[in-house]
Order: sequence, then structure tokens, then C-alpha cells
Amino acid sequence: MFRLLFGLFLVVPLVEIYFLLKVGDIIGAGWTVFAVVGTAILGAGLLRVQGTSTLLRAQSNAMQGKLPAMEMMEGVALAASGLLLLTPGFVTDTIGFILLTPPLRRGLIKLAMKKSQGHNWQRTMGQPGASTDDSTVIEGEIVDSDDDLHLR
Repeated sequence: MFRLLFGLFLVVPLVEIYFLLKVGDIIGAGWTVFAVVGTAILGAGLLRVQGTSTLLRAQSNAMQGKLPAMEMMEGVALAASGLLLLTPGFVTDTIGFILLTPPLRRGLIKLAMKKSQGHNWQRTMGQPGASTDDSTVIEGEIVDSDDDLHLR
């Protein structure tokens, strides 16, 4: 995990700098800065609209007694989108805008959920892979007796 994060923190800025320089050569430094700031402002506005829409759908589902699972996952995707859009650069902005597009966002969430179906993500007694499906009940009794505690 450390290597992955280290790689991302090393590669992403280098890729962003490369594309900023290339775009700057084509359209000029001023227009490049304007484009980066413009995408951040546009992204923030779209993020607010999408976030509000997702929140209203989650509240509606909760009021109907449905679990707003997709809306919760969309909230995570929107938070990631916001972080990506605030990061200066065209590559992160592109990924951020993809996550802001509802059909693409939902498709990516469904794909991720489908890929993770093979994994058992339940937490039971801190043991990965343990399930909570077992309906067996074992009854017991706790006996606390100070007589059993002898120091030797």
C-alpha cells in the first residue's frame, strides 16, 4: 500500500507538470492558468449541484425505508471528485469531471461493487472472511467466582 501511495504522489504531479507545460506551449501560460482556475471554479459549482441532488435522493430513500447505499457511494465519489478538481492540473480535472457525470459515476460504482463481490468485506470479531450469516445460537452462563483466583 505504501508503494502504491508513494508511486501516486510521485507520478501524478510529474504527469500534471508535463501536461501543464505542453498545454502552456500550445495556448500560452496565461490561458493555461486561466483554464486551470476555470475548471476548478466550474467543478466546484457542478460539485455543489451534484452533491445537493445526491443528498436529496439519499433523504428520499431513507424516508421510504430504503437503504441509500448507492447515494452513500456517490457521496464518496463526489468527495474524491472535489479533491481531484481542486488539485491543479488537467489529468486530475478530467478524472474529477468523469466522477461528476452521474451516469459515468454510477457506472464506475457498479463496476467497483461488482469487482468487489468476490471479497467478503464483513467484519466479525476482527477476522477477515468470517460471515455473520450463521443463525446458530449458543447459550452460556458466566460464573464469576473469587474463590478460583489463588495467587501462587
